[in-house]
Amino acid sequence: MFRELLRNPLGLAGGLVVLLLIIVAVFAPYLAPYDPLAINVEAVLSPPSFAHPCGTDLLGRDVLSRLVYGARVSLEVGVIAVGISLAIGVVLGALAGYYGGFVDNIISRFIDIMLCFPSIFLILAVIAYLEPSIVNIMIVIGLTSWMGVARLVRAEFLSLKEREFVLAEKALGANNWRIIFFHILPNALPPILVSATLGVGSAILVESALSFLGLGVQPPMPSWGNMLTEGKETLDIAWWLSVFPGMAILITVLAFNLLGEAIQEATDPRRQKR
Repeated sequence: MFRELLRNPLGLAGGLVVLLLIIVAVFAPYLAPYDPLAINVEAVLSPPSFAHPCGTDLLGRDVLSRLVYGARVSLEVGVIAVGISLAIGVVLGALAGYYGGFVDNIISRFIDIMLCFPSIFLILAVIAYLEPSIVNIMIVIGLTSWMGVARLVRAEFLSLKEREFVLAEKALGANNWRIIFFHILPNALPPILVSATLGVGSAILVESALSFLGLGVQPPMPSWGNMLTEGKETLDIAWWLSVFPGMAILITVLAFNLLGEAIQEATDPRRQKR
């Protein structure tokens, strides 16, 4: 799979951007040139310059420093929200696909019911009754985005449970839980990995949308979404307040999507380039 990824220039570029974002998020205190919360009334709405490469905002705060710390927020939300959705989706999908029958019917109908509700409206409804915070955002996104993973895992288990290695484990006396989590699940990991990679980009978009609407990460904590909210008020005189956060969201989501598609191609023999 790694060799196939290296042969895919777009996937490799996406992976390098994701790696760079992780490094920026982890070492944000050392990479940010200024304190992202420091107010400087003498530098209000300064355009991009050598001192402030991405300009400053309405309070004189350095936009580049806030972008760096915003990367930490976005990746944290994306990774943890996807982790929650994977935990729920994998367990329910595995149970439905392996046991089938009544268990499959109950779980599948529950998935269908959840899919009937538009995700963004469901998230908005839940957030409206909760205190807007980064923790609530991660939990809500995770609890409302597991259905696709569950259906994917169910389909994989329906196919894999009839394979010879599963029948051999049953003949050797292995219990169902061991077969599910130690034998079938590892063979279903490639599509799950693809779904997780694409899910991080989607979670970052949702977090940015909620922060833009004022229901996500609250100021003064920097988030790419709430930075866009501040920028829309001065778009005609301070374009950098909207352009740089918007570009950060675009590049990040595009990188995760390119990486996810490359992983899908690398793990699917039918799509691998000869």
